[in-house]
Amino acid sequence: MQARSVNIVGDGRSLDIEWQSGEHDFLDARQLWRDCPSAHARRRRMDYPHLEPNPNLQIVSITPIGLYAINIAFSDGHARGVYPWSLLHKFATRPTIADFLIP
Repeated sequence: MQARSVNIVGDGRSLDIEWQSGEHDFLDARQLWRDCPSAHARRRRMDYPHLEPNPNLQIVSITPIGLYAINIAFSDGHARGVYPWSLLHKFATRPTIADFLIP
């Protein structure tokens, strides 16, 4: 699945991804930072599994990587992660705690 457009919204607090289907998904900057696929971030998760990003963390830029991914730069200087469209779609569709609560 490939995105039609990607925009930084909410003063950098999230990404709005419009998929080819016309659907929109919003991904939180802090969650994207936590789940960054870079080697540096994977090491951080192993060494400091409970480390939380700054509450004021923002996405400062996005850069296309070919036709298959984007690079996301964060306000704390982290800009190493390459996020393939398939991974971003997986993030957008994964269950949350709200999916398991009885209404």
